[in-house]
Amino acid sequence: QVQLVESGGGLVQAGDSLRLSCAASGGTFFSTYAMGWFRQAPGKEREFVAAISGRWSGGSTYYADSVKGRFTISRDNAKNTVYLQMNTLNTEDTAVYYCARGRTDMLRTKSDVDYWGQGTQVTVSS
Repeated sequence: QVQLVESGGGLVQAGDSLRLSCAASGGTFFSTYAMGWFRQAPGKEREFVAAISGRWSGGSTYYADSVKGRFTISRDNAKNTVYLQMNTLNTEDTAVYYCARGRTDMLRTKSDVDYWGQGTQVTVSS
């Protein structure tokens, strides 16, 4: 059973930065799976934020338009960990952020996910 544990959330002011981490355990071949981040704001559906493909696809990265240029996803396969560096945060980034593992080497939508983390709260004040 794969477990994904997020950390790094918190309360920040608009314009600040945060780095989220997601440590994976209980599975094998971490490097071959796509990993990603989704977020869910109050009263809204969970939405895609960013993803990074596995090593067979060269670790390509993909971003939602709303975070492109501000967020950066990366992974350390030796540590079974994926990161989300979030810069220039604004109040619209306030949400619970969920780490996700793709069923394969592709991750773009919720249907591509086979494991979810428990989520970490990010709150951005104005």
